[in-house]
Amino acid sequence: MANFSFDFISASDGRRLRTAVFVPEKPRGRTCVLLQGQAEFIEKYLEVVVELNSRGITVATFDWRGQGGSSRALAEPLKTHIDDFTEYDDDLLSVMDQVVGKLTNTPPLLLAHSMGGHVALRALHDRPGLFGAAVLVAPMLGILTRGYPPALARGVTALHASLGKAKDFAWGMAGRDPFKIDFARQLCTSDPARFARTQKILREHPELRLAGPTWGWIEAAYRSMKRQAAPGYAEAIKVPLLVFGAGQDRIVDLTAIRRLGQRLPNARYVEIEGSEHEILMEKDSIRAQFWGAFDGFVAGV
Repeated sequence: MANFSFDFISASDGRRLRTAVFVPEKPRGRTCVLLQGQAEFIEKYLEVVVELNSRGITVATFDWRGQGGSSRALAEPLKTHIDDFTEYDDDLLSVMDQVVGKLTNTPPLLLAHSMGGHVALRALHDRPGLFGAAVLVAPMLGILTRGYPPALARGVTALHASLGKAKDFAWGMAGRDPFKIDFARQLCTSDPARFARTQKILREHPELRLAGPTWGWIEAAYRSMKRQAAPGYAEAIKVPLLVFGAGQDRIVDLTAIRRLGQRLPNARYVEIEGSEHEILMEKDSIRAQFWGAFDGFVAGV
């Protein structure tokens, strides 16, 4: 691997964030900010980092508050919790100021997966000029409720949050402890080898693992997704964008991603048939489609 360094910074509210920078042996002057999805961590993306470095791209990444090696939100460390997505906004802006600002004077490229893609859209809308271009991979614009009517899921979430249950696991989420899930039960990738690699990392570093979200996290996500779905929100984002949808996604709403691709004024949408949610952790044939589109996009911007 190229030159790399891990560090810790503090967000504006004092939360401790674990950060990492990976500099290629032959830098070509481009920096990429890599944003993970919910419950993920830096080490899971090392293969992606190597691939970016091989293209001469310097990579800056970090663990969101509440996951990976960053400060956990609650005393029970397996819970994914947040009060409002503005806290994630603060994480990203803190990293941009304290880490990315030392690497480049020009707006960097953004590569973001799932929840990271959701927060990326918030930044692209609220902070024009912060990034020069962005690649969103299966961004979280809607949550699949897996058999429950969406309106019922929304109402139950709001009810639990209002009854003081915001910090409790949502139904079934305690069972998403990765130590309890084998390849047959997971919903993220069709590649058993890459799934096993992530499980091996977690077995060796159990402090990195998370289970599912709390009612409060889901309620905060619903509020933010409603804002992004509002007329004029996506249309106001002018930065060049490449948006990927996973054809077999069972985590986020693919229809919402397709609609986003149509609404963004300067975006190209690519749907990869046969891919589960984690396109970057998929089989080689699927990942090759991603990298082909990524390289063409980056060359154009």
